[in-house]
Amino acid sequence: MIPDRIIEQGTLSTDGSRATVEVRLPWYRAIPGSCISEASLTVDGVRAPDESVRWTMNGRTFALADLVDEVEEWWFPTDSVELSGDIAVADAGAEHQVDVELKLYIPYIVTDHGVLRIEEHDTKTMKAATR
Repeated sequence: MIPDRIIEQGTLSTDGSRATVEVRLPWYRAIPGSCISEASLTVDGVRAPDESVRWTMNGRTFALADLVDEVEEWWFPTDSVELSGDIAVADAGAEHQVDVELKLYIPYIVTDHGVLRIEEHDTKTMKAATR
């Protein structure tokens, strides 16, 4: 719905072996953590291994598999979350292409095929800050 605003421009950071970027909800209403079906982070064509991807929301960090039952933490359209993964970013001062894919369930919209699932993608180019 709002795919060009998923990645917050200028938020890529790295410690050398792990990359982090801030992302925004591509929907107009809040959703609980359990509705985050899939998320991926790619920098310069290198995708973070799925098992290394972490989601930090409201000060709490989750592996994606841990979000399946998470109904206490909600993602609001006005809040950014941190998406991170094991990706070595070699030259922090250079421009990097960042790709984020999100697959989300919208629990209050039920179709003939079940709960609505949206798939959104955003790409931005930015420099990385060193943590």
